[in-house]
Amino acid sequence: MPAGLLLRIKEEVIKQINAGFLEVCNYSEWVANIVPVEKKDGKVRVCIDYRDLNKASPKDNFPLPHIDVLVDNTARHTLFSFMDGFSGYNQIRMADEDKIKTTFITMWGTFCYRVMPFGLKNAGATYQRAMVTLFHDMMHKEIEVYVDDMIAKSKE
Repeated sequence: MPAGLLLRIKEEVIKQINAGFLEVCNYSEWVANIVPVEKKDGKVRVCIDYRDLNKASPKDNFPLPHIDVLVDNTARHTLFSFMDGFSGYNQIRMADEDKIKTTFITMWGTFCYRVMPFGLKNAGATYQRAMVTLFHDMMHKEIEVYVDDMIAKSKE
């Protein structure tokens, strides 16, 4: 990897450590590689290749809503507020016993997630379950939720 890309990866890892998303993890049986994705603004998104972990993980069958149902549920409303859960997955803490499974390797050491990262097989279902739990009294009435996208709706 070019030195400039390595530096941007290191900066992103440090940023995530400082945000409380990552911690140093040693001696993990699960170690994944990083897949850096360069963004248009010159920054880098550090993605992790969790294919092996995902193959070994049982599927969480918590249902995601059907888009046509969401559209039908908003059709009779006139006012809308569209919201995106900023770093939504990162708001869900990993169970202590599962942190080590998210370990990835860099030139500066091995790190694991303290919060739910993108790329895990069941991340979408886990997030949807959390949103349904939080907003169950309002869903299909005042709001619709599709993973980290929410619509608040009103007829007046």
